[in-house]
Amino acid sequence: MGEFKVHRVRFFNYVPSGIRCVAYNNQSNRLAVSRTDGTVEVYNLSANYFQEKVGCEDGSVKLFQITPDKIQFERNFDRQKSRILSLSWHPSGTHVAAGSIDYISVFDVKSGSAIHKMIVDRQHMGVSKRKCIVWGVAFLSDGTVISVDSAGKVQFWDSATGTLVKSHLIANADVQSIAVAEQEDSFVVGTAEGTVFHFQLVPVTSNSSEKQWVRTKPFQHHTHDVRTVAHSPTALISGGTDTHLVIRPLMEKVEVKNYDAALRKITFPHRRLISCSKKRQLLLFQFAHHLELWRLGSTVATGKNGDTLPLSKNADHLLHLKTKGPENIICSCISLCGSWIAYSTVSRFFLYRLNYEHDNISLKRVSKMPPFLRCALQILFSEDSTKLFVASNQGALHIVQLSGGSFKHLHAFQPQSGTVEAMCLLAVSSDGNWLAASGTSAGVHVYNVKQLKLHCTVPAYNFPVTAMAIAPNTNNLVIAHSDQQVFEYSIPDKQYTDWSRTVQKQGFHHLWLQRDTPITHISFHPKRPMHILLHDAYMFCIIDKSLPLPNDKTLLYNPFPPTNESDVVRRRTAHAFKISKIYKPLLFMDLLDERTLVAVERPLDDIIAQLPPPIKKKKFGT
Repeated sequence: MGEFKVHRVRFFNYVPSGIRCVAYNNQSNRLAVSRTDGTVEVYNLSANYFQEKVGCEDGSVKLFQITPDKIQFERNFDRQKSRILSLSWHPSGTHVAAGSIDYISVFDVKSGSAIHKMIVDRQHMGVSKRKCIVWGVAFLSDGTVISVDSAGKVQFWDSATGTLVKSHLIANADVQSIAVAEQEDSFVVGTAEGTVFHFQLVPVTSNSSEKQWVRTKPFQHHTHDVRTVAHSPTALISGGTDTHLVIRPLMEKVEVKNYDAALRKITFPHRRLISCSKKRQLLLFQFAHHLELWRLGSTVATGKNGDTLPLSKNADHLLHLKTKGPENIICSCISLCGSWIAYSTVSRFFLYRLNYEHDNISLKRVSKMPPFLRCALQILFSEDSTKLFVASNQGALHIVQLSGGSFKHLHAFQPQSGTVEAMCLLAVSSDGNWLAASGTSAGVHVYNVKQLKLHCTVPAYNFPVTAMAIAPNTNNLVIAHSDQQVFEYSIPDKQYTDWSRTVQKQGFHHLWLQRDTPITHISFHPKRPMHILLHDAYMFCIIDKSLPLPNDKTLLYNPFPPTNESDVVRRRTAHAFKISKIYKPLLFMDLLDERTLVAVERPLDDIIAQLPPPIKKKKFGT
């Protein structure tokens, strides 16, 4: 693997926002996740759970008509005295159930009138509470309404008569969320204690056609409130205050050795929140509403392999750049020279010029940015910092010339004919001649920057791209996909390289393919052209293309033979994959120079320490 000096950075004070709600779509097999900071994430469950893209408070239910070109308000339902906190449509679309404080209403959609008002019991553990909040409702095809509430109950109601059929007390705290399987034979609920309960519809007796709802499985994968749940055909999905998106497989529904068979906890975004100025040893950290610029610390000490060296100069927090208004930052980047910072929100694009004098830094905003740059999904500077590449949410790729403190728009590559998908990943060659762009499903397009035209399109692949980079000298494009496959494509020759063809013929090690976090960054060693550097959240890997690939009988994570072995034995047992799991969770890792790496970690304990305290559970015997 080689010996590197590593800057181990843990001062990126990033805390993911809590999850407010999730929604599963069975037709597209996608999951939408809304967080407390207003962001919405879309996960493609068919693509190894890859993150593709990162109500009313006035007591009324509003009905909107959705047409191809607009969303039009139709009417209000009967106004209720208290807030509407949950809604569920009957599958036929004729009725809506609405949960409020102390009661549930059933509305006739055609008239907008409430036909039933079902009062919930305030009793909890024999004590009457001041109020009972109905946090969630689910309307089944047979007319049953299932409700979950702040008294810790799951209740079943007959919507035709407005009467309570059955009640389950399942928690000492609020039951906050509910989701029903499409077949309506099971449902899942989440509690404020961090527990997820699974209910299934089972026969009353082995030979009976009569069925009843039975609580079958409790799961404890959260430390805090489970504010939202979803139910896919093969998994129970939950999220909440602890920021984790948990996907629990239903083993009786999934195939063995399938991606769906693994329990997953997704905590960090599948995109980069950090960019690096290698020349000035700077890191730019992206938060929801501000950016931070840090200068790395330094040391003059030396030591042997594995030693922790004392800093002779601590890291410096140089800049805190706060956004204007409530919009979240979508993407950001610092140039390699450290002289430019760019970032974008949903409606505005910002570009700043930085000047350095000794330990002082000054910042000047470039004014009058063109309106077509106002919403960028990805930003990237050329290696010489003379060009800025911007992928807009409308699908266009813009090239901006940078000079002094000004800019000039050079060209815009428009979306390919018949596509409207925006590009969310960019890679530029070190010589600035080639630009690669990828969307979630439209493949990878390579543009000739000098001639300002499309050069080629990489053959389509079934899984989305998670990371890509162009190697210096060879201009080979290395692409990582969400199914953990890695391809190498020659841009000059417009075809896959011999190494890539060999990899696809032999196949990757089964343990490599079973990893459940995507590769988020790829880079190259300037003096070792056969090396590819890449990482996900839990490992850093150097692929040495000069060595043979490991087969399934080889130890993937232990490629180093004992030091007392002969050189001949060491060469015979060595393989191409050199993997380190020292640094994790790993949000960013890259080479600063040929002997120095920077690794940005975000330990989960540091995140948990900044969350509100969880509900304390009374343990038996205490």
